[in-house]
Parts: sequence; structure tokens; C-alpha cells
Amino acid sequence: MTEHNHKVEEKKEEVKKMEEPTSEKKSDVKKTKKPVVKKEFAVARSNSLHISLKHSMYVSRFIRGKTIDQAIADLNDVIAFKRAVPFKGEIPHRKGKMMSGRYPITAAKNFILVLRALKGNVLVNGMDAEKARITISNPSWDSRPMRRGGVHAKRVNLLMEAREVEEKKNG
Repeated sequence: MTEHNHKVEEKKEEVKKMEEPTSEKKSDVKKTKKPVVKKEFAVARSNSLHISLKHSMYVSRFIRGKTIDQAIADLNDVIAFKRAVPFKGEIPHRKGKMMSGRYPITAAKNFILVLRALKGNVLVNGMDAEKARITISNPSWDSRPMRRGGVHAKRVNLLMEAREVEEKKNG
């Protein structure tokens, strides 16, 4: 039995030697970071969102041309009923500088998720998040699955694009 124990101990020592990193191995491995290639625009897509196309069109118009952080802040105000999204048609007037508006809460929550993804893509593409503006926000119909009672469900595909825009200087 002592011979068997001796062999087991030798194997354990061999395993320890293999696990210990040597200075030669560390010097061979060089950490090289890939250079970040700056792109002109960032895109975020989301498919089959359960929101109304009408609401998503008005929310898209509401956030287009804003920075991503400003759009998220405005949509959080919509969720809190502090700010209304301008709608057209026979809709009640709201307080403030707008004629008529609504509070599309479900659409605002879904848009915030897509805007966060867009902000991440802006940062990954090497763009400046402060200068990036939402240039395209395009909702479109998705396939509408049949529900119980013959009712079609609401589904929307959403495409957003942000580009860096230089601030205009007065003077």
C-alpha cells in the first residue's frame, strides 16, 4: 500500500507543476486590443413588439432628432403622466404648449428598451453618446397572429438609427 500512496503523491505533484504558470508562458501571451473602428451610425432593431402602430408612429415622431438620453428622459415623463406625446385627430387638449396628446405607456416602455440597446450600439461603434442624435425611428407592421374570438393581435417592428451630429454654433 505504501507504493500505491507514493505513486498517487507523485501524480499529484505532476498535476501541480502543470497547473503552475511559468514566466515563459506569460511572456508568450501578448494582450493586443483591437482598435475601435469608428462608424458613422448605429442601428437597433426590435421585432414583434406588442404595441399599437399608431402609438409607435407618434412616439417615433416625438423622439426623432433628440439625443438618446433626452429621449429616454422624455419617455419616462410620459410614463409618469408628466408629459404627453403629441397626437393628431380628435383627441383632448393637454396643458402646455401642445394642442392634443396622449400617454402611450406601453409604447413608451418598449421604446425605452430599444433606446438603451441603441445607446449601447453607439458606444460599441466608437461614437460620442452626447453628440449622437436619433435620425431614423421607423415602426412598421409585423404579422398579426389570430387571437381567440377572431381578433388580431397588435404587432410592430421597430428600426432606430443614430448618427453623430455636430452642434451648430451661433455667430
